[in-house]
Amino acid sequence: MRNSQQPDRPVRLARYSPAMAEESSSARAEGGGVQSVDRAISILEILSRRREAGVSEIALEIDVHKSTAFRLLGALEARGLVEQAEDRGKYRLSFGIVRLAGGVAARLDLTQQSRPVCRRLADEIGETVNLAVARSHYAVNLDQVRGPAAVTAHNWVGQLTPLHATSSGKVLLAHLDERQREELLGAAGLERYTSATITSAEGLNAELAEARERGYAVTVEEYEIGLNAIAAPIRSHDGEVFAAVSASGPAYRFSEKRMHELAPILIAGADDISRRMGYGG
Repeated sequence: MRNSQQPDRPVRLARYSPAMAEESSSARAEGGGVQSVDRAISILEILSRRREAGVSEIALEIDVHKSTAFRLLGALEARGLVEQAEDRGKYRLSFGIVRLAGGVAARLDLTQQSRPVCRRLADEIGETVNLAVARSHYAVNLDQVRGPAAVTAHNWVGQLTPLHATSSGKVLLAHLDERQREELLGAAGLERYTSATITSAEGLNAELAEARERGYAVTVEEYEIGLNAIAAPIRSHDGEVFAAVSASGPAYRFSEKRMHELAPILIAGADDISRRMGYGG
């Protein structure tokens, strides 16, 4: 029986063609998109190794029909990741690869440059130290060093955390212009995680203004009950705040008073990382 709440939809009949049959058969043989992704990555690796390769060579190496290889190359070309060489018979990597690699290289460089400083901070402060950058409307943790007092510590690396309820997130928000900040918070909202989470725009703006003025931000059980954290900004060579370094620990030991006392050490560490990233201010 037809569901009365579902309107009738026009049925569009596609004209059969051998190419459609081959495409359908190919899709079934590939077992879905995962295998296509794997083959596309293999093509990129082949072009990286050979510099240039034709459709037939690529098809032979990844063990697919020429039409499948051509289709995969077309998708990569549409994304700017490969391009046809001058003779039109070969393909090579395109500058879209540089765009993707640039983002990774910047983060890898940040992690490499900050690691010795984070180790020093973990020893001096005694708590877990994290490195974070903004991603969409979250803060994502890139690296973590456990302090000597941390018997066990949650692994935050790779995790997305809310901007408004974490010390790193507050630092990153505090140094955005007002329009960017409003857009991010509009997309993310001000979700309540604990009874201490700041969920009003007025309250958060006051916190961010204070963070800009004193050079660091704190959270007191705002994301997790029993967890406190403090963060300071890291600047790129042009002076823009693009990352934050934080220290976090259990509230019974890493109290609000203790965090304020240790703030100069964390700020000095953030400044050291900024200098390593080329900031001369």
